[in-house]
Amino acid sequence: MEVLQRSPEGSSRPDAAALDPVSAVTGQPLSCPNHEGKVMEFYCESCETAMCHECTEGEHREHVTVPLRNVVEHHKASLQQQLDAIKSRLPQLTAAIGLVTEISKQLTERKNAAVGEISGSFAELEQALQQRKGLLVRDLEATCSAKQKVLQAQLDALRQGQENILSSCTFTEQALHHGTETEVLLVKKQMSERLSALASQEFPEQPQENDQLDFVVETDGVRKSILNLGVLITTSAIAHKTVATGEGLRHAVVGQPSSLTITTKDKDGELVRSGSASLQAQVTAPDGSRAEVEVLDNKNGTYELVYTPRQEGDFLLSILLYGQPIRGSPFRTKALKACDMPPSPDDVKRRVKSPSSGHIRQKAVRRPSSMYGSGKKKENPIEDELIFRVGSRGREKGEFTNLQGISTSSSGRIVVADSNNQCVQVFSNEGQFRLRFGMRGRSPGQLQRPTGVTVDMNGDIIIADYDNRWVSIFSPEGKFKTKIGSGRLMGPKGVAVDRNGHIIVVDNKACCVFIFQSNGKLVTKFGGRGTAERQFAGPHFVAVNNKNEIVVTDFHNHSVKVYSADGEFLFKFGSHGEGNGQFNAPTGVAVDSNGNIIVADWGNSRIQDRSEPLRTSTRRSELSRALSWQRRREETGECGSATDVGSRAKAGSSPGNRPGAEQTGPCCDPQGLGWRMGLGSLSHPPAAGRCGPGG
Repeated sequence: MEVLQRSPEGSSRPDAAALDPVSAVTGQPLSCPNHEGKVMEFYCESCETAMCHECTEGEHREHVTVPLRNVVEHHKASLQQQLDAIKSRLPQLTAAIGLVTEISKQLTERKNAAVGEISGSFAELEQALQQRKGLLVRDLEATCSAKQKVLQAQLDALRQGQENILSSCTFTEQALHHGTETEVLLVKKQMSERLSALASQEFPEQPQENDQLDFVVETDGVRKSILNLGVLITTSAIAHKTVATGEGLRHAVVGQPSSLTITTKDKDGELVRSGSASLQAQVTAPDGSRAEVEVLDNKNGTYELVYTPRQEGDFLLSILLYGQPIRGSPFRTKALKACDMPPSPDDVKRRVKSPSSGHIRQKAVRRPSSMYGSGKKKENPIEDELIFRVGSRGREKGEFTNLQGISTSSSGRIVVADSNNQCVQVFSNEGQFRLRFGMRGRSPGQLQRPTGVTVDMNGDIIIADYDNRWVSIFSPEGKFKTKIGSGRLMGPKGVAVDRNGHIIVVDNKACCVFIFQSNGKLVTKFGGRGTAERQFAGPHFVAVNNKNEIVVTDFHNHSVKVYSADGEFLFKFGSHGEGNGQFNAPTGVAVDSNGNIIVADWGNSRIQDRSEPLRTSTRRSELSRALSWQRRREETGECGSATDVGSRAKAGSSPGNRPGAEQTGPCCDPQGLGWRMGLGSLSHPPAAGRCGPGG
């Protein structure tokens, strides 16, 4: 109600004060503000206003008015209903206040604990430095003392010899000049023997020690390590905005791993693009037992939850983010035997005959648009023909959990780096499994987080290990040979080999590019954090074109930059957006035999290729040619690399293809957990030879 007011005449009278809608109610009749002394006894429904009798004959004479007492009960009931509704929210608000207060308290406690951990860690380092300093000083004193002892002994011997010669010379000279003939004859024999002995005596005339006592320390690496020592891990992810998707939410097969994807989001519903969130999952079987469950961090804000039901029935999936249930949690899913599983329509559409038993060309099925895009329809979507697909989710041979890099070799092999499985797998041209190597660890020869992969002209497999901060080199058979870049690299992501045999490494953390000789000697490096021509913001992968120029994807600058073999900037292309020639976080890159640059536009879930001018391929034949990949002719002697799959491909035939059919290239699909011949539909295409940015 707008007008429930006392008369404005004087504040000393009971009817003089204005009634605030939320102030105390006195229960006394209210005076009309327009007619002094008149009590408001009527109500205008159209104006929702109380008034006196004179108002009904004045400005409200054409309105429907009723006695105030006739509508009071109705309005009281309405207000009571609203009151009850708003009161019901108080427990929710109280609980929310308590929860937020507790999180704020825990945040402060965690900050204080982290401050203590930082102080303790650096105090230990300072203590270790002081201990090392003391040890070095003691060693210095001991070494100096030992050297001085040798030199002092030599000095004593020399001085003693000097004294003996001087005394003998003095005595002999006195005898010769001042002695009598008798005295000379008496001492001649004695002095002659003494002088002869001194003349033949050997003295330590050459220094028996040196003065070198230098202190040498390699401070550059230590200083860089100290400047980058420690990292604060946090995210802006919140539970009630975070979602889970995947087949594992709906059904599962008894005895087989089932998976789902958890995508973390912030308070505004925007995707969180960093990992390390505190995520707990619990899968409860029908009998109350716990099923095996594993949460894999993709390091990009998404997580893979894999569980294996051991019995039939309804399972309860509880997923907590920072102790709070995510949207829709807990979930209910049903586990069935494999023979009882109904075929999925999508599975029927996507089913492709195995390449080992002949080949069927089949139209690929378009996936839903990427969760990382805006949902807008792209200007020129491409639907290529899927030739075949290799791989599925898992940890066995031929299975993947987070594909990162892909490369080809002159011997007709495909090499794939699987980051979360900490291994590298090798397949034949036809997609048949050949070899798997790699063991999780931080020692030379072990893999902690393999990302980029390439093959050099000798067939050696070169792997960028992001978490171990070095590049490992293995023989074609998977035997460890050496590692390079240790102590220099902070987070190697992409790797390629140029025509000089140099190993080019993109350091994602340091935002620069290193060029090494094959023996690990640094040739040069360039780059730095920023937006300038020779700077990067999270560079991902690298390719080398037929001019030996270096092509680098600049993830957060949404562009691709090209440099000479010496690191001189040549040009760049791309800007942030969804149009042709624009990128949303580009990751993988390759160069075909015509010099076209093929880029995985990760955030836009598409692949673009740059010729002159930059464009997105609008014909399947163009993109197929740009991504063409197949066995090299043996007489070329060339080998494909992880970033130049297209450039290494030559015209020819591939097993299972129709004669004369256009060739398509392999592509990692991290969301689909396989690599494909042909483009098909990509959930997040990394580009030919590259996946990303799975962490």
